[in-house]
Amino acid sequence: MSLFKARDWWSTILGEKEEFDQGCLCVADVDNSGSGQDKIIVGSYMGYLRIFNPHPVKPGGGLQAEDLLLEVQLREPILQVEVGKFVSGTEGLHLAVLHFRKLCVYAVSGTLGNVEHGNQYLIKLMYEHNLQRTACNMTYGPFGGVKGRDLICIQSMDGMLMLFEQESYAFGRFLPGFLLPGPLTYSARTDSFITVSSCRQVESYKYQVLAFATDADERQETEQQKLSSGKRLVVDWVLNIGEQALDICVVSFNQAVSSVFVLGERNFFCLKDNGQIRFMKKLDYSPSCFIPYCSVKEGTINTLVGNHSKMLNVYQDVTLKWATQLPHIPVSVKVANLQDLKGVIVTLSDSGHLQCSYLGTDPSLFQAPRVDSREINYEEFDAEMKELQKIIKEATKTQDIFPKSEKHRDVIVTAEVAPDLDAESKAIDSEVKAEAVPSVTVKITIQTRVTAQKPNLAVCVQAPLAVTCDQFVFDDLEPDSSETVVLSVFLKGNCCPSELEGICVVSYDTPTGIPKVAQCNFRLPLRLICVPAQASKAANHKLTIDTNKSPISFLTIFPDFVDPSDEDQANVLGFQFLTGSKTTLLASKTSQRYRIQSDQLEDLWLITKELTLRLEEHFKKQNCKDFACTFSGSIPLQEYFELIDRHFELRLNAEKFQELLSERAVQFRAIERRLLTRFKDKTPAPLQHLDTLLEGTFREVIALADAAEENQANMFQAFTKLKSATHLVIMLISLWQKLSTDQVAILEATFLPLAEDTQELGWEETVDAAISYLLRTCLSKSSKEQALTSSSQLCMPKDTSRLKKNITLFCDRLAKGGRLSLSTDSATQQAAVMPGGCTTIPESDLEERTVIPGSTATLPSHGQVAKQKSKPGLSEDAAEESEKP
Repeated sequence: MSLFKARDWWSTILGEKEEFDQGCLCVADVDNSGSGQDKIIVGSYMGYLRIFNPHPVKPGGGLQAEDLLLEVQLREPILQVEVGKFVSGTEGLHLAVLHFRKLCVYAVSGTLGNVEHGNQYLIKLMYEHNLQRTACNMTYGPFGGVKGRDLICIQSMDGMLMLFEQESYAFGRFLPGFLLPGPLTYSARTDSFITVSSCRQVESYKYQVLAFATDADERQETEQQKLSSGKRLVVDWVLNIGEQALDICVVSFNQAVSSVFVLGERNFFCLKDNGQIRFMKKLDYSPSCFIPYCSVKEGTINTLVGNHSKMLNVYQDVTLKWATQLPHIPVSVKVANLQDLKGVIVTLSDSGHLQCSYLGTDPSLFQAPRVDSREINYEEFDAEMKELQKIIKEATKTQDIFPKSEKHRDVIVTAEVAPDLDAESKAIDSEVKAEAVPSVTVKITIQTRVTAQKPNLAVCVQAPLAVTCDQFVFDDLEPDSSETVVLSVFLKGNCCPSELEGICVVSYDTPTGIPKVAQCNFRLPLRLICVPAQASKAANHKLTIDTNKSPISFLTIFPDFVDPSDEDQANVLGFQFLTGSKTTLLASKTSQRYRIQSDQLEDLWLITKELTLRLEEHFKKQNCKDFACTFSGSIPLQEYFELIDRHFELRLNAEKFQELLSERAVQFRAIERRLLTRFKDKTPAPLQHLDTLLEGTFREVIALADAAEENQANMFQAFTKLKSATHLVIMLISLWQKLSTDQVAILEATFLPLAEDTQELGWEETVDAAISYLLRTCLSKSSKEQALTSSSQLCMPKDTSRLKKNITLFCDRLAKGGRLSLSTDSATQQAAVMPGGCTTIPESDLEERTVIPGSTATLPSHGQVAKQKSKPGLSEDAAEESEKP
């Protein structure tokens, strides 16, 4: 048993499916018994009023029949209950019950019973007030310094304070600048009302100012009547606390000093009665209620603060003195004297769990059993220790940062892409200018072995691709059940995507409340973004992919793009993207090569990737495991740098547009202020063409905004093209250097770190930082380079010269034998092989690597351009002949 649990003295559950809130609990000697023992008064939103006088048989006991003094159902929901001197002619305590449109004051009385059934308690309605406005909360006190009686102030939902002098209505006042009602209390020492407004300010209003201010019932809208209707309501003092308040309470245990306690969402404040902060405490949890009470130490105040973690914390000023666990989340807490037990903590939850508890600990009664003495067999212990150490060693070898995938997953999501395009396109609001924009259907199935609570499905594809619906919300899935959804994917933007892949993510909660995620990827068909076309004879960009197997006819690997009756398409195939550009694919009959050519560098990527994927799938079906693709040409860095410069230029333009828009907006506001001053002046003055200047500035702002929006669209297209070209460069480097899967992953993380490009964090500075890190670590020449440090802040560079230089140097280091690794040990070993850095490569090996079989061509330098002028016509061996000098 925990030492820090609240000791249950008495508890009960109120009603069934009833709701309670902050003002529904009150403790006082409501029946005027004179014994000094408090009664617990509880009201609910269902209209039930209950009064308890707990007498547990033993601590922790439940509700006895005689503990419930009174239970009555009123006709309306109960917002708040308070006990005070509310009836004229007597100083006895009465019960005030606040409904939405009514205030009722009752007298609670008890009659002694003559039999064992006990006493009988009744409530009698003394008076009631029908409210013209919907009530929110109320407070009471001796307003204006009256003696021997309490007045009531009710705050309405629209910001009106309605004051009642017991049986009669006094006046009503509207709070200035009101938006939403906040907590309200009354300070008897300063005779003022204190509340927290929607501006997150603690505001204090004097009762005398309220009494002599403009009457809310007679408030008119004309200026003439406003000036003659009374004094303006002025706030006494204001304090900005910067957060919304949950509750407010005035404590005055000493007549000389009074404090105002305000419970915020993340802090609680103690203020002097003039609005100055006495102290404040920052809370590291979300509070739900609080109550200050008298401390045994002079000059300090104790505060009970309940939170949403079912904890009740006891503070002495700002010092945490005790923390105790409750069985529920309290929405209201009080301190009462019950059955000669002073300081009982009374808490109420929103579902009706009422508990009286005290702070303390229970001694532990556990005693450790005696250990049987026996002889120790050290040989058995040594053998067991060695076995356990062996198991631990094996486990640590295979240990990974991420947990191993479960053998049988609780939830499995699968995506099935239709083999054919939709007969009727489902494309919506597509910007593509083609005659028809196709779409393809994706069927997603969710299967679960356990109960999946609140499952949500999200389907993501990379722009400019789009889906007809990307979010699905399901009801709780039962064990061994499934859900299926169908959606369509299409090309929405007027540019080619950099990836033809999508991802499905299902998030759900287990019955124990643990959030989990299941996901799967799916691959979209190439026909979604391009159609068969006539092969192009001229092209600015050409790539040659070498393989170790004889070329496969396109009739076999591209059956969806070729006509089986056309034998010319067996070695030459044309693709036309929906955006208008063309790409041609050629296969050599005499050598093991394929050529891809296009007028745009970025258009080569998807066709090259599709070619390698289909070749791998073809040879996998043939049970051929030694198939490999290589690249022995030059990396097209110069054309790649042109795309980088184009993207960076658009980023610079975006900054310029932002600066110009800011300048024109400042100018526009300055002209507006001048015009407003002229219009407010009682003696009209000439505008001096300010209206013309305002109109001209407005047109400039609109034109700049349109230009910035157009530049943003161009920048998105440029970034998409840059990603496609980056994918192509990564693929060529991996084929050229025959990189492993881990090294390709490092290369992708280096060149493609961002899914989206923004002005605050752009592609250029992020990639430059990543490449610089690799050049200082695994690709460093010496230990001096490893000791160099770079700036920890990423900012937009002035130009791209440094980035292009680092990319060129990066490829050069790879050409000299550098290997990618994130391990510091491998980087150190690699730098220690030779003083120059990378491991040396014998000249004979380098020649074998760079000479193309069957020709005298060698590997060109990486700074050379990959553009080649095409031949006048397309021959069958065009892919081979162009490689010859």
